[in-house]
Amino acid sequence: MPRLIAKSPLSGFEPVSAGGMVLTEADLGPLVLLAPWNGRAGEAAALLGLEGLPPPNRIAALPGGGRIAFWGRGAWLLIGAGPPESVAAHAAVTDLSDGWACLRLEGPGAAEALARLVPIDLRPAAFGEGAMARTQLFHMTCGLLRAGPEAFEILVFRSMARTAWHDLSVALRSVAAQATG
Repeated sequence: MPRLIAKSPLSGFEPVSAGGMVLTEADLGPLVLLAPWNGRAGEAAALLGLEGLPPPNRIAALPGGGRIAFWGRGAWLLIGAGPPESVAAHAAVTDLSDGWACLRLEGPGAAEALARLVPIDLRPAAFGEGAMARTQLFHMTCGLLRAGPEAFEILVFRSMARTAWHDLSVALRSVAAQATG
C-alpha cells in the first residue's frame, strides 16, 4: 500500500534573499472560513471573544491566539486558530487549510517589490499594519496581509504557489538590482 506523506506547497524551495529582502514560505496554521448566518455575526464574534468582526480590509487578533481577517462580503478568515464548535450554530465553518499557501516577503523594499505585482497602494498610510486586501498578484487572486512595517503575508491558492514564488522572486531581485545600480 502506498504511503502518503504530507508536503507543504513549496516543499524543497529555499528562501530567496536579495537587497535585504527575504521571501519564505510561511506556515500560518489552520485557515478556517467563517460565514455567519444572516443576523448572527454578533453571536459568532462573541463566541470568538470579540466585540465584533473586523471591518473590510482589516485584521484583528483573537484573544486565544491567531487572527481573523475580513475575507469578503459576509466572510472572515480565521488564521492560526480554529473556532469553538459552538460557532457552527451561528455560521458556516469551512476548513481551507489545505487549499492555500502563504508566502512571506519582508525587508526594506518589500512594498516596492510587491507594488510591481499588485494594483493597490501599499504605502503605510494607505495599507498599514493590520490591513488586508483580496486583490490580484500579477495574474492570480491573492489575500495580502500587512504583517509588519516591512513585512507582508501573501495567501494564494495552493495550485498557484510555485507561480507566485517565481513572480515574487523576480520582483524582489529586480528591486534589489536597481537599488545597487
